[in-house]
Amino acid sequence: MNEQKTLDYARIAQAIGYIRENFKRQPGLDEIAGEVALSTAHFQRMFTEWAGVSPKKFLQYTSIEYAKRILNETHASLFDAAQETGLSGTGRLYDLFVNIEGMTPGEYKNGGESLSINYSFAKSPFGEIFIASTDKGICCMEFVDDHDAAFNSLRKKFPNAKFTSIVDEVQQNALFIFTQDWSKLKEIKLHLKGTGFQLKVWETLLKIPVGGLTTYGDIAVGINNPRACRAVGTAVGENPVAFLIPCHRVIRASGELGNYHWGEIRKTAMIGWEAAKGEVKRGL
Repeated sequence: MNEQKTLDYARIAQAIGYIRENFKRQPGLDEIAGEVALSTAHFQRMFTEWAGVSPKKFLQYTSIEYAKRILNETHASLFDAAQETGLSGTGRLYDLFVNIEGMTPGEYKNGGESLSINYSFAKSPFGEIFIASTDKGICCMEFVDDHDAAFNSLRKKFPNAKFTSIVDEVQQNALFIFTQDWSKLKEIKLHLKGTGFQLKVWETLLKIPVGGLTTYGDIAVGINNPRACRAVGTAVGENPVAFLIPCHRVIRASGELGNYHWGEIRKTAMIGWEAAKGEVKRGL
């Protein structure tokens, strides 16, 4: 690391520390930039490049993690949680939760109390799958080795939801993707919880054609944020719906396959399987 990069890193580390220490005051961009002796515009670019998110977004993440801890560990009201986090009122807390968590603070606090989730385990060409659905669509689909660990991971996200071990039509329709002609499948609906950035990345993944590959950089360009390759990689890795949202079709710019949440060997097999299916369909 050369001298300039070392200096840049030190400034970003200082800025991150400042945000974490002062987030209850909700400091503005000018204040944080001044703390590390940079112009606002230069600091914005540098922080986003190093951290993968803007200073404002990092401040939001820091604030919401603190608010979540308050709601989890105390009996504080939403108003008290907002005040303790440094927000002006429950309206800002509401906006923060909807934008970052994909749910209202009330829904987060009650742990999905009004939510009914069906779940089951199924076979696939790439190993056993844990799949879960609500009345709105698939909320989880992942390759598993341990049934209890898979279920407990989902239950941790929605501790107060009602869970039923059953295969429903929503799940069956999604699983047909492994056995039927993809062009004849009914529309598969998804019920996802994620930040606005994550949802944008996942939506872009859905546009990658079967048998096609893309890079993290291409996705960053596709969401009009070309410098966000690192953040794109994080969002791709946090995809909660295996195969249906085809994060396995994303590779490194070097041509290497790169990491995969459910294993690189499985990723290689999936890419090859899709390529072979495509060739059969084209009569090659």
